Amino acid sequence: MRPWLISMLLLLSSVAGAWAGDNLQAFPPAEAGQVRYVLELPAKDEESDFRVELLVGKTVETDPHNRYFFAGRIEEETIEGWGFTRFVVSTLGPMAGTLMAVDPDAPKIERFITLGGEPFLIRYNSRLPVVVYVPEGVEVRYRIWSAEPHIMPMKRG
Repeated sequence: MRPWLISMLLLLSSVAGAWAGDNLQAFPPAEAGQVRYVLELPAKDEESDFRVELLVGKTVETDPHNRYFFAGRIEEETIEGWGFTRFVVSTLGPMAGTLMAVDPDAPKIERFITLGGEPFLIRYNSRLPVVVYVPEGVEVRYRIWSAEPHIMPMKRG
């Protein structure tokens, strides 16, 4: 073999070994005032049949009757030089909710209140971690959604 080819193969194997040892090396540490959450997904046979829903919010004390949400949004950013996606919530806005009248003496309950809007679904990919940066004091939770294996036909209208 040619020396340059051997050198290239050694370099590629060392990079692959480093990636296997630390799959977060592409993701920078959290900045001051931020926290980095990491989700490692287990491998699945048909990963295209699954989605991950990211839920960002806080556990707060509220009345049990009204619906609440926080202003804000999850933004996708591509990591320069790597091409991987990270998810960032810069600020968690004020909490808002419905205005249903509630007995002022009714006991409060603790609830996880999330960002408002549509569910934030991302592709299921067990080869890369899901990395989310949020302000300190904010939590990140997730749900796994799955599609039925049976595909149903539609009728013509």
